[in-house]
Amino acid sequence: MNKIILSLLALAGVIAINSCYYPPMEKNRSSQSEMDKVSPFLVNHDFASNGKKQTAPLQNELYTTQTISAAHFPDITNPLIVALKQQKKLLKYKKQKTPQKVGNLMVSNEQLQQTADILLNAKDGDLAEMIHQLDAHKIEGEDKRGNVHFTGYYTPVLPVSSIQSKEFPYPIYAFPQDWQGALPSRKEIDGNFVLKGRNLELAYAKSMIDIYIMQVQGSGIVEYENGKQELFAFTGSNRQSYSSIGKYMLKKGLTTPQHVSLQFIKKYLYENPEKTHEILFSNPSYVFFKPIDSNPKGAGLVPLTKIHSIAVDTRYIPMGSILLASIPIINDKNSVISHEYRLVVAQDIGGAIKGPGHVDLYTGIGYEGRKHAGRLHHYGNLWLLLPSETASPTLALNK
Repeated sequence: MNKIILSLLALAGVIAINSCYYPPMEKNRSSQSEMDKVSPFLVNHDFASNGKKQTAPLQNELYTTQTISAAHFPDITNPLIVALKQQKKLLKYKKQKTPQKVGNLMVSNEQLQQTADILLNAKDGDLAEMIHQLDAHKIEGEDKRGNVHFTGYYTPVLPVSSIQSKEFPYPIYAFPQDWQGALPSRKEIDGNFVLKGRNLELAYAKSMIDIYIMQVQGSGIVEYENGKQELFAFTGSNRQSYSSIGKYMLKKGLTTPQHVSLQFIKKYLYENPEKTHEILFSNPSYVFFKPIDSNPKGAGLVPLTKIHSIAVDTRYIPMGSILLASIPIINDKNSVISHEYRLVVAQDIGGAIKGPGHVDLYTGIGYEGRKHAGRLHHYGNLWLLLPSETASPTLALNK
């Protein structure tokens, strides 16, 4: 009898355990960062370790129109509301007032404003009703299969001095307004010192690679020796073509495809300082700064919102656009394990962001921003959101 009772108790325990609710693993990790917590909608598809869906159907045009399923739509969070309100300001500032033709679409500021309003009004409203008001236009990506390369950028915090010294020898320059003719190359500026003596030095940094990284990011927070911080914002470039120093190092056999992040290059140059000029001067493009009293802003002249603001090529994605993105989620081995739906806003541009298949996701300020930006070199999808021209959904996003 005792054995029977014990067996029944054990069976009851197994049933109880199996019937308990366990939150999804992705939402139950105590160490999970904010970057991974934005939306509960995690989707899995047939994709390679870099996130590419290599068997996705070919698109015949830049944008393929789809409608949205509520099951695939992320929450309207408070950070997103901030980003959407900034987007409405951006559209008021935007110089181009006439509709812009992008591929097979004609996109107006009024449409983009309406999209922002629909999403803002949906905060406490009926999500299903809101979904019927929007169409999703999937961009063809870099391969006409919808695969978009997601990289990350951030606002570095750079130690500087107001006085040039042995510890802080490298100048950070303002734009040379009175320069006559074509602006000089990186080699001419940092190698031949052609801007020296023009009173353009804003501050001095410890290394050329630190300045280079701030130039690639487009802005940076500088911190002086007395603890004072100041934002150095993009104020112009030398208008010379951007050339990737990572690709240069690959071509010269100095690194491998797995090690082309800016942080790896920084480490490499610290260990091989004799290569600094050769590698940095392979990119003739140069960025100038100006100090401003503001939070980090993009080319759209509004403050950036971490993990929602993106830099785009405005020939293919209009400045001020609001997009639904499937963001690649990466494991410790730097492989994509899933994609997560998130709303993003086009508020910036970048010298390295060219074509319909590459966007740069803003990941924040300082160490945390750098950590997440450095890891993101993977693929997902993007849908431009515009007011719907139809009343009922026809396609699901994951097709």
